[in-house]
Amino acid sequence: MAPSTSPPLSRIAGAALRVSLISATLALVAGFGHRLGWWDFGIGFILLAIAVLGALAGIVLSAWGALATRPSAPRRGLGRAVLGLLVSAAVIAPPLHWVLLARSVPPIHDITTDTGDPPRFVAIAPLRRHAPDPAGYGGPRVAALQHAAYPDIRPVLLDIPPRAAFDRALAAARAMHWHIVASVPAEGRIEATATTFWFGFRDDVVIRVRSRDGGSRVDIRSMSRVGKSDLGTNARRVRAFIRRLEAGTPHKS
Repeated sequence: MAPSTSPPLSRIAGAALRVSLISATLALVAGFGHRLGWWDFGIGFILLAIAVLGALAGIVLSAWGALATRPSAPRRGLGRAVLGLLVSAAVIAPPLHWVLLARSVPPIHDITTDTGDPPRFVAIAPLRRHAPDPAGYGGPRVAALQHAAYPDIRPVLLDIPPRAAFDRALAAARAMHWHIVASVPAEGRIEATATTFWFGFRDDVVIRVRSRDGGSRVDIRSMSRVGKSDLGTNARRVRAFIRRLEAGTPHKS
C-alpha cells in the first residue's frame, strides 16, 4: 500500500498570512515609533496608511487563500488564510473606528467645564510653546460646538472646603495616571499631562478649585497639543475625571 501524503501547502494562504503580519507590524511601529521619538506624527500616519493598504491586500489574499484551501480543495492552509484574515481585520479596525468617530463628534480639541472662563495653563504653557495647537481658548465657536455635542460636561460642585476638594482632585488626577506638572494648593490649580497609549500623543489638563457657597467648585480643562479634532478623547477624559471626583474615593485603573 502506498504511503499517504499530505496535500501541498497553498502559496496564496502563506502569502496572505505574511502580508497580514507585515501590515500589523508596520501599524504597531507607526504608532510606537512616534511615541519613542523616532519620527514625526505625520510620518507615523503615513506608515499607518501603508499598513492599512497592506491589510486590505491581506484580506483579499486571505479570502482567496481560504477559497483555495477549503476542505474539498487539493491544497491545505485554511488555518493560515483565516489567521491572515483576522490579523488584517485587526489592523483595519482602529483606523476605521477613528473615521466613523470623527463623523460623530465636533472638530474641536479643547474641552472645559467652564467655557466662559476656562482654567488657564501656567506651568504647562512653556511646554506647549511649539505645539501645533496653541494654548489659547477658541472662544464662542468652540464653546457652542462643545455645548451641542457634550451638554453634560459642567462644573463639579462639592459640599467640602476648597482644600479638601483640591486634595480629592489631585488624588483623582493621580488615579488617572496623569503626569502631574504642577500642584499649587494656594491657587487651587493642578496641571497635568496625559499620554495616549499607541502614538503617545500628549494632551494637557488643568484643574481649578474655587470656593463656592460654603463648598467648592471644581473646573477642568483638557486640551490636545496636536490635531484639529480629538475624536472625543478630551470629553471622555473630562467625564472620567468627573466620575472619579464625584465618587470621592478614586480607584486605580
